[in-house]
Amino acid sequence: MAVYLDCAATTPLDPRVLDEVVHYLGEEFGNAGSRTHEYGSRARRAVAQARDQVAAVVAASRAEVVFTSGATESNNLALFGLAEHGRALGRTHLVTTRIEHHAVLEPMAELQRRGFDVTYLPVTPGGWVEPEAIREALRPDTLLVSVMQANNETGVLQPVEQIAEVLGSHPAYFHVDAAQAFGKQLAPLQCPRIDLISISGHKLCAPKGIGALVARRRGGVRPPLAPLMFGGGQERGLRPGTLPVALIAGLGKAAELALAEAGLRWERAWAFRERLLTGLAGLDPQFNGDPGRMLPNVVNLSFSGWDAESVMDAWQEWAAVSDGAACTSQSATCSHVLAAMGLTGERIEGAVRLSWCHLTPEPDFPAMVAALQGSGKQA
Repeated sequence: MAVYLDCAATTPLDPRVLDEVVHYLGEEFGNAGSRTHEYGSRARRAVAQARDQVAAVVAASRAEVVFTSGATESNNLALFGLAEHGRALGRTHLVTTRIEHHAVLEPMAELQRRGFDVTYLPVTPGGWVEPEAIREALRPDTLLVSVMQANNETGVLQPVEQIAEVLGSHPAYFHVDAAQAFGKQLAPLQCPRIDLISISGHKLCAPKGIGALVARRRGGVRPPLAPLMFGGGQERGLRPGTLPVALIAGLGKAAELALAEAGLRWERAWAFRERLLTGLAGLDPQFNGDPGRMLPNVVNLSFSGWDAESVMDAWQEWAAVSDGAACTSQSATCSHVLAAMGLTGERIEGAVRLSWCHLTPEPDFPAMVAALQGSGKQA
């Protein structure tokens, strides 16, 4: 069976997380909104514990964690949630980059249609935005700057700590889409100048359908978010609906484990990467993105003479890999990320992403090399 090397798309459930989810699906099935019995009380305690576990990863407080269905909803809540406040103050300028996930780019485009002015910053050939570009883009009417922590296609880490320094005392809110790197690269997200952090459970060996938005207080004041939905008043009025206690408990457990094991996982991911690159060296892969700025568990490679479809076909028996972002795989359009980095059409057409986690077994690298070299399907 092929080894799963597409953890940037979604991760397997950590068995310890699965145990937590099953416990709250079966034994502790109470509604956290129930106030008249112990079932509800235990559910509320589980939710509170999960808030603490998520908050601890980014050095936030329990009160700053809002549970959502995932990073896409969190991104929408961060961006659209500030729109009313921005209009009221006449601050309708937004700043982002050309390599953001579509869960940021599409809300930005919609806000443009609603009258906001959006600046889309270019990136370097290595795949990151220069902090100085953020400085130059700032205006008195800038409401928000949104930059991802790690790119979902290349794994390239963005300089969010340096961007936070650039923002300094500017009133603009700083939003970071941390779907790929939450629980992996810890220090940047603990920066108090980052106001809003989007989190996805299924990128961290937790279930699909659960995430969070960390809305960090600045000067004791919470970001002035308006809800996108109404009814019920849950999550401080920002996200109504019965809380999925089992999923929340699973995310909390995954966050706790990621924090406790962060150093070990980081080292293991780097070691896996070194073995992978050594194992595939015979194919002379080209890095898409600066290899010195990447997460240790993601590489985006092109193989000269082969297009991505040929690579994936040749490796079907050995490794499950991707040619880009799973969320946009129904579209055959060129990768906007690699195009923004200035890569050529042939380089983009040959790009494949390999990604792993602490649960990933090592594939048969010699067999992968042989399968591709013997495929006879060069572009």
